[in-house]
Amino acid sequence: MKKVVHAACPHDCPDGCAVLITVEDGRATKLQGDPEHPITRGFLCGKVAKYLDRVYAPDRVLYPMRRVAAKGAHGDGAFQRVTWDEAFNEIVARLKQISSEFGPEAVLPYSYGGNIGVLNGASMDRRFFHRLGASQLHRSICSQAGEDAIISVYGRKMGTEPEQFRQSRYIIAWAANLHGNNAHLWPFIEEARRQGAKLVVIDPYRTRTARLADWHIPINPGTDVALALGLMHVIVREGWHDTDYIARYAEGFDELEKRLPEYPPERVAQWTGIAKEDIERLAREYATTRPAAIRLNYGIQRAQNGGAAVRAVCMLPVITGSWKEIGGGLQLSVSGGFQLDRAAMERRDLMMKSPLGRPARTVNMVQLGKALTELDGPPIKALMVYNSNPAAVCPEQHLVRRGLQRDDLFTVVHEQFFTDTTDFADLVLPATTFFEHKDLVQAYGHYYLQVSQQAIDPPGECQSNVEFFRELALRMGFEDECFREPVDAMIEAALASGAPQLAGITRERLENDPHVRLNLHGDGDSEPWLPFANGFPTPSGRARLYDKDLISHGMDPVASFTPPEESRHSPAGERYPLELLARKADNFLNSTFVNLPTVQKMEPHHDELEIAREDATRRGIADGDRVRVFNDRGEIFLRARVDGAVQAGVVGARLGWAKLSDRGLNINVLTSARLTDLGGGATFYSTLVEVERDAASDGGACRGPRRATSTGGKG
Repeated sequence: MKKVVHAACPHDCPDGCAVLITVEDGRATKLQGDPEHPITRGFLCGKVAKYLDRVYAPDRVLYPMRRVAAKGAHGDGAFQRVTWDEAFNEIVARLKQISSEFGPEAVLPYSYGGNIGVLNGASMDRRFFHRLGASQLHRSICSQAGEDAIISVYGRKMGTEPEQFRQSRYIIAWAANLHGNNAHLWPFIEEARRQGAKLVVIDPYRTRTARLADWHIPINPGTDVALALGLMHVIVREGWHDTDYIARYAEGFDELEKRLPEYPPERVAQWTGIAKEDIERLAREYATTRPAAIRLNYGIQRAQNGGAAVRAVCMLPVITGSWKEIGGGLQLSVSGGFQLDRAAMERRDLMMKSPLGRPARTVNMVQLGKALTELDGPPIKALMVYNSNPAAVCPEQHLVRRGLQRDDLFTVVHEQFFTDTTDFADLVLPATTFFEHKDLVQAYGHYYLQVSQQAIDPPGECQSNVEFFRELALRMGFEDECFREPVDAMIEAALASGAPQLAGITRERLENDPHVRLNLHGDGDSEPWLPFANGFPTPSGRARLYDKDLISHGMDPVASFTPPEESRHSPAGERYPLELLARKADNFLNSTFVNLPTVQKMEPHHDELEIAREDATRRGIADGDRVRVFNDRGEIFLRARVDGAVQAGVVGARLGWAKLSDRGLNINVLTSARLTDLGGGATFYSTLVEVERDAASDGGACRGPRRATSTGGKG
């Protein structure tokens, strides 16, 4: 028997691709992008194109496993197989014992974007932990600063449709490596370029996208807010701003206008490293070439001043009136357009039925190391990890590992592979891939909603997140009916929010038409949608160029440039003069896909430190030398790559699994758990280091990455 099943990729990517899976005799044999999907258009990114290698990987976790060796050990002999009954019994007993002795807030869930499906990303799991009374997790590690900033200006996370980029005539990719993490926008941009559009990339790193751009503008990390204010200085000075649009649809322009004299191009040039003439040119071209669009990505909000930076960039299409035009505006995230019933999925009201009888405390996921070692209040005694790999992706890796190493910490990891985090787990439980369960999938890079169908039976004894937390809730004795809700009913509940965007969109319709565009106009019209042509979903109906609510966060209510505490513009730069870009690899997805040999071949430079020739020469470092990269938090050893991908004063290294790296550490041993100015996000890109040639090396090859017996990861 042969069939083709429609699914949707739920990995943390804006593209939300429609996938066709060919199944023969119960085994998936082929997958391809759906040619009928308006965004996917028949192709997949390189990593997902190889997804069969992930589904059928020989080292995949297929059965519940209990640790029998010391925490931190991995490979043969570290775990032994147990039954699901044994695993559930142990989890139930430990959670009840910990809740009784220390209170339910001693239990901490830890999850993020390994699966962003509506159900398997945030539904039954949230219900379970809310009913238990466990500590809440502030899931801020990736995008919260930017999301809060865009809402601060626009009122909702919405933006330009990807299809409209083909009609743009000036496109700025600001901290957006489209080839690495937004591949399905690229064809629309190329279509625009064939019609005369210009592509400008603003990025401190010479990405693959930057190499293909018409103009690459390197910028010093953490100075984007200064550049955006400098551009607005020129635009307003020259009278290129749209006074009519501003008068109708913006508030606080007078306050912004008073701020702009502080950011003349010559001063901004000193901060950003961009020539005064180039700042003037960029402002002129952006403001006078119509329509102009900005594809902003999350890199700039991973600096300490990231919230202010996103706010400032979001102001640009407001003051130019670019939102009025097809092919204009800005895209960061469009997820606010979906308006699904998240309350019905997550059931926060269940916290009132927990033993606490109130909302539980909140722990910031960025500061997991501190939470596990020095948290005020009830200590964390149980950690339940799913959809994430914190031992690899969290900052201050030494502190995180010290916490995970605790013998009194009961750790459960629901996973597909033996990751860095499973090395510290008491129980490892087998999780499904998106081939093996049904889900509802939205996107944050387009406006199409999809039902992802189950294509094959789960291998071994794998369970989805929904199944696992449903069964765990029932075994804990939670009698609330929501824990018995079947998947189809959950999808229907998510769609029943009453939002006009979802009018006429039912589960039955999605089952028959696997890629339905949101009802953006409210009348079923499929014409291009201009989300802010006639105002914004804020209380006043205007974009907030001045937001008084930011004052309580200690922020400038407009925006202003304050150098990060770790930058060349700060005193710390005297001791550690190089700014580290703790980069995401082009062909991995955070720590996902790192273990697959076929994907590793596409990422041959994952164990290198990229350094400018000027900085390398000053330190006596030659291409290929083994180097020590260090600061007060730790050190890693990499191989120097002197190739010009970074400018002087900046070095770059890529995120990967720690246990596949030299000495079992990755770049997050160097990053701090300091938080962003808004949203409590991670400051991965506000990191200072020094680099020196490793005196113990032979002056040539760096020892290659170590291979683990069992490898993998979700998020």
